[in-house]
Amino acid sequence: MDIRALGYLRLETTTLDEWRRYALDVLGMVEASGTTEDTLCLRLDDRAYRLVIQAGESDRLLAAGWEVANAAELVRATAELEAAGVTVKAADDGELAERRVRGLIHLTDPCGNPLEIYWGQAQDHTALGTPYGNRFVTGDDLGLGHVVLPVPDIEAALDFYENLLGFQLRDSMKLPPQAVPTAAEQRDFHWMHFLSPNRRHHSLGLYPGALPPGIVHFMVELETLDDVGRGLDRMHAAGIPIASSLGRHTNDRMVSFYAQAPGGFQVEYGWDGLVVDPATWVAKEITADSFWGHQWNG
Repeated sequence: MDIRALGYLRLETTTLDEWRRYALDVLGMVEASGTTEDTLCLRLDDRAYRLVIQAGESDRLLAAGWEVANAAELVRATAELEAAGVTVKAADDGELAERRVRGLIHLTDPCGNPLEIYWGQAQDHTALGTPYGNRFVTGDDLGLGHVVLPVPDIEAALDFYENLLGFQLRDSMKLPPQAVPTAAEQRDFHWMHFLSPNRRHHSLGLYPGALPPGIVHFMVELETLDDVGRGLDRMHAAGIPIASSLGRHTNDRMVSFYAQAPGGFQVEYGWDGLVVDPATWVAKEITADSFWGHQWNG
């Protein structure tokens, strides 16, 4: 299967006004066409949107959208999924129009996480005009950034993403039992895995436990360290709790911090993420989360 990138995320929220302030005034994203009283669409680049946040009765992930190149690749993906026994549902015309894509299928991973595979997303050719002059690192090649999903059955999830969806395992890390209180069964340690379908070190993280919102965090990457620093200042000024201090990760070399987002999960705001050559990459075990920093607050 030839999935290219994490294209978008769709979220449901009980606090849409809070998300408007958070995304526009603090993260420095741009309101996109399609925004209504009940739906916030957000641009980071020349795509019509990268994030959609809908008002609802819960705080949860509605879908992680994974992009394929064209209609033929979507047909191929559908056939491979169905042959593997995965239930696939084609989007109707209304869903295609809402998502501004040419083709799309719905499915879930083995742990019930909602996914969409699509092709042909519309572009917005107007100037982005971010509020602070900040620029995000995305593009057709690297995609939105990365998302970490909760997967209590870590072995089944790894098999699904690596061997069926075709993601490349980049590295893994052992987590102590206290870091995974919602694991399906307690062990001496639990594996967490990082994978990607493209040159971004990881577009997907698999956390071996349950989490009610259905998402652990998502990451957006900025072009400069100053963009990240100014974002951190805005977080402090807005009184938003910092979940993890500024630091540099060992696996993707990202300099980042984590902030609480509305809804019980976090956003990672980072710079200088590792871009790899998939043809020569060798999967490894990392034994520390960060070279420095990333002090977690609880």
